Amino acid sequence: MKKYRIFGVLATFCILLSIVYSFVGVSQTPVSRVILSTNPPIERILPFEAEAKKPQNPVTITLQAVNAAGKPLENALIGLQIFTSPPNPWLTTDFPIVEGTKLLQMDAVAPDGKLEIQQILPIRGNYQLRVNVSPLIANTFTPYQQTLNLKVRENPVKYKYFVVVAAILLSVGLLGGWVIGGQEKLREGEIAPQSVRLLLSALTVIAIVTLLFINISAEVAEAHGSGHSSSSEAIAPSVQKSQGLEVKLEGDKTATVGKVANLAIQVKDATTGQSVKNAVLQVKAIALEHNLTVFSYKGVSDQEGKLTWLEQFFDGSPHKIEVEVTPKPGSNRQFPSVKVAQEIEVEGIAPPIYIRLIGLFYFTAIVGIGMVIGLLIQQWRKPQVRIN
Repeated sequence: MKKYRIFGVLATFCILLSIVYSFVGVSQTPVSRVILSTNPPIERILPFEAEAKKPQNPVTITLQAVNAAGKPLENALIGLQIFTSPPNPWLTTDFPIVEGTKLLQMDAVAPDGKLEIQQILPIRGNYQLRVNVSPLIANTFTPYQQTLNLKVRENPVKYKYFVVVAAILLSVGLLGGWVIGGQEKLREGEIAPQSVRLLLSALTVIAIVTLLFINISAEVAEAHGSGHSSSSEAIAPSVQKSQGLEVKLEGDKTATVGKVANLAIQVKDATTGQSVKNAVLQVKAIALEHNLTVFSYKGVSDQEGKLTWLEQFFDGSPHKIEVEVTPKPGSNRQFPSVKVAQEIEVEGIAPPIYIRLIGLFYFTAIVGIGMVIGLLIQQWRKPQVRIN
């Protein structure tokens, strides 16, 4: 009987070992995947800085679809969605409305399995890239999905600014606590010593100025879209016909910060109306206020001669969508380049009032900490009265 028990234990152990080994083997089996690379490297990427003195360039994001052997997948359709980092009400970014929203969505033909875009990343945090890869020719490979993460660190300059502001506020609180801690004797008819009254008056003025600054800044941000002067440069029409080719740029002409706008480009034969596939498309989204390219993509039109995408304009200023169409090198149909464009008015959205109040709370808390420290220092300096 004892031998049978030992045999049963050994058999169970072998079965469990084989199951674990099979799971390990499956997990280590090579699978198709998407390789993410950026320029500059991820550790050097910084978020967009409004009114920056130095010119800012969009980040080049490259997605390479490969099979289980690590070889690029040919004739693929790559769908990409980019989502910004989730909102954090206690540590907001420069563009709170953009937090937790969709930044871009597009389906691109990738003959060599590669999708490359240039995109300005507006805020810090962990971006999520959802990628769908499917074959253009049926049954050439199995479609798959993958979610990638792209972490953008905060600009170090912001930390320096915060340290300077915090030091100033802490000094103001420390001075206030020092003055209040060493109160003068009250004169007849006085509620508080003169030094304390002056200090409280100064703090009241500072609080009022801070509130005015926060609210005026918010109002300026809300009117950001309507207050910008449009660029004086001529913008190409949204529909062009040239050498028997018709190129049409369609989509929303107005947009709102925090929401994506629908855009599409159609290339077809002006005579027959048939779609022109594999035409090379150079797409750019340009913020007109600073002539800043916020998005760029170069690829080819699909089987229907189209390219459609959804894009968010995080800055509430007028933008221009510009598309240049050129023939694919070596194709039977050659034609001179055709350029179309469309201006989009963007409505800026002011941050919610609670976000402004959180910032004021932090400033007030730093002043309060400094005041407590000042009071404690004065308390320690006072001679202790001993009772015999």
